[in-house]
Amino acid sequence: MEYFASSDIPAVLEYTKNFYFLDDNEFSVIEKDNISFFNKKLNIIYKNYKTIDLNYSSSTKNGYDNFMLKEIFEQPRAIIDTIDKYISSENQRSQWCNSQVGIDENNNSTILNYPSIFNKQFAFPDFDLTKDDLIIIRQIYIVACGTAMHAGLVGKNIIEKLCKIPTYVEIASEFRYQDPIINENTLCIFISQSGETADTIAALKLAKGMGCKTIAITNVIGSSITREAHFSFYTYAGPEISVASTKAYTCQIALICCFAIYMAQILESSNYSILEEFRKELLSLPEKIHAILQNQEKIKDIAKQCYLQKDLFFLGRGIDYSVSLEGSLKLKEISYIHSEAYAAGELKHGPIALIENGVYVVGILTDTKLTLKTISNLQEVISRGAKTFVITNQKLPNINFDFVFTIPKTNVFLSPILSVIPLQLFSYYIAKEKGLDIDKPRNLAKSVTVE
Repeated sequence: MEYFASSDIPAVLEYTKNFYFLDDNEFSVIEKDNISFFNKKLNIIYKNYKTIDLNYSSSTKNGYDNFMLKEIFEQPRAIIDTIDKYISSENQRSQWCNSQVGIDENNNSTILNYPSIFNKQFAFPDFDLTKDDLIIIRQIYIVACGTAMHAGLVGKNIIEKLCKIPTYVEIASEFRYQDPIINENTLCIFISQSGETADTIAALKLAKGMGCKTIAITNVIGSSITREAHFSFYTYAGPEISVASTKAYTCQIALICCFAIYMAQILESSNYSILEEFRKELLSLPEKIHAILQNQEKIKDIAKQCYLQKDLFFLGRGIDYSVSLEGSLKLKEISYIHSEAYAAGELKHGPIALIENGVYVVGILTDTKLTLKTISNLQEVISRGAKTFVITNQKLPNINFDFVFTIPKTNVFLSPILSVIPLQLFSYYIAKEKGLDIDKPRNLAKSVTVE
């Protein structure tokens, strides 16, 4: 008999799948052949272990140079596994699950036997709020930190589009200190990859104490956030080892979309054709991510030309601005290059003063309603000597962009799941060119367990 103490499940997954979880103010004493648990008064308490069914191979590099690159390539499978858990019927689920996503001998993502994408319905059986319960919801708050907060920004747009409920995104570390106006008519969604983010858990406790219904979205079964929230929805991305989050982000957005469709069905807030389009596009995303990953060499070549830069800027409008924030964060996290993301329309309100000859600007253009506006902003930086790297799903006018990377088309509200992939690769290959420790960047931790 052996016992291990760990701050995270993957650290000991090689040795066991059975875990005891300690709540706040609980303690354990490990002896050679025994383990005991106590509360803060040192009274003995009894716990049952939980079996966590994760594959240890997900915690190894499997031939990749870095966990981050492996996890970028795992995204088609991770999204399939996440969506599958919320497909309603066994028949629909088995058909979807038969999709095979793997890695070929050249470390490229492959998809075989891709399933039919039509007529799939979503279900959240543990979410027992009825239509009468949801009708009284007057506002939704999404509360998170870092990459999870950026996923929330995308989710806000999807929820408002489908459910017609005003939705606000707040940084967890700020939420508690601004006296939020929330009550029993508020639904609060808390997102944390690890489920142990201290600021997010503290914000959840506050909202719960003020009468809100609370939902936790996390990748870790049995984590602290799930034990606090009224409802818990899991992403099934598998262990994410790299500090810089990739597959957790895309799975969080996919899960929020499933839930928004589900709520819209209950509320009857969107017509069938709109919901069917979202379902169709959501279920086609793994194949489209696969197509992007096949062009990784182009991103690698672009990274080689700008890895010595000291500053980079990311521009986008609407939902593309949300992706700009995530792309900028990834670059900062692992390459240590200063980068900033701006809503493109704000460029002339100050940031354009930073543009000078040779500076790189990354532009994201996936919303056809805003494309010409963003192009106009990019022409402003070109005229001041900037070099431009554009990610788009459209045929653009003949403009002198330095680099253009084309991604597949999808519903604009889901485009961040695709447009972020080249940004993840871009950051990865820049850090690779600089010879940095990509999986363990300086000063950062995977689970931020202090405020």
